Formats: sequence, C-alpha cells, structure tokens
Amino acid sequence: MKKLLFICFVLVSTQGFSQGLFKRLSFGLKAGANYSNYTNADFATEGIVGFHAGGLLNFRITDNFSIQEEFLFSSQGAKVKDDLFGKENVNVYYMTVPFLLKFKTNSGFYIEAGPQVGMRLKEDVGNTTMGDFAKKLDLAAAGGIGYQTKSGLGFGARYVAGLSKVGDFNISNVKTDFKTNVIQASIFYIF
Repeated sequence: MKKLLFICFVLVSTQGFSQGLFKRLSFGLKAGANYSNYTNADFATEGIVGFHAGGLLNFRITDNFSIQEEFLFSSQGAKVKDDLFGKENVNVYYMTVPFLLKFKTNSGFYIEAGPQVGMRLKEDVGNTTMGDFAKKLDLAAAGGIGYQTKSGLGFGARYVAGLSKVGDFNISNVKTDFKTNVIQASIFYIF
C-alpha cells in the first residue's frame, strides 16, 4: 500500500512540475532584414542587405528574465569591390542558432545578449569556381534591444559580431581571417 501511495504521489508531482514547465515555455515566429559586411578583410568590401526568418523558443525563468533560442535561416556576406571574386556579391546562407539571455521590463522593452552559432548551408560567390568560400561553422556574439507587446507582437534590433574566421579558401596573398558582422531588424510574434 505504501508503494502504491508513493507511486501516486510521484505521478501527481511530476505532472504538476511538467505543467509548470510548459506554462513557462512559449514559441514564436520571426523575420526581418540583415545588413552584413566583412571586417578585417585585406580586400575592399561593402555591406549588402539580406534577410533572416525562422522560429524561436522562449523559456521564462522569472517575470522579467528568460532564455530565448532561435532557429533562423540567414543570408549574410558582402559586396567585394576588388576583382578578387569578379566584383560581385558574396552571399553565404546560414542556419543561425542564437542562445540569448533576455531581460524584459514590465512595460515591454527588452535587452538581450548571448552567443550564436551559424552552420553554413549554401554559398554564392559570383562566377568563381574556387570551392568553399566560407567555413562550415560561424561563431558570433549577439546583443540587441526591442519591444514586445502583451499580445506577443514585437520589434527588435540586434548586432551580431563575428568571433570566428570566415574564409575557407586558398588564394595567394589573401588572408582568410576576416569576420562577418551583421545588423538585424526584426518583427516577431510569440504565441
């Protein structure tokens, strides 16, 4: 009898605990524009406009603090002004996964910061056939600000500073230790 009561107690406790966790969990959709460029490149570049879109998962720790993980398809790169790649845009498409600590005020304004990992999905380097332009992984640090209404609609701006080297090619006299920096403007909705 004691074992049966103990099992019932554990099941009820587990169900209450898991329901509490699910109440703190929310999902959402996000999309917006990117403005990206390469820094520390020894070839002349200019920023280009791209986009990002995907989903997010938010886990509320307290009323003001949460952890947010996003899964975004993101186009990044730069316009190369030298004849190195035919004076064309270099577009690298990533699946980026930022993992952010978010502080939201009671009025809806928030700040966020954390690491981001990008996995290269595809690249478009003009008319060159040099093999891979970018490495498969791109590590970065992200920080941003924004506003979220009580209904879940929100707007945000974020800066993503590249931490890892981008280049994965071998061209004489060209260093591959440049990094990607991205400014993002987004609209999102959390259910």
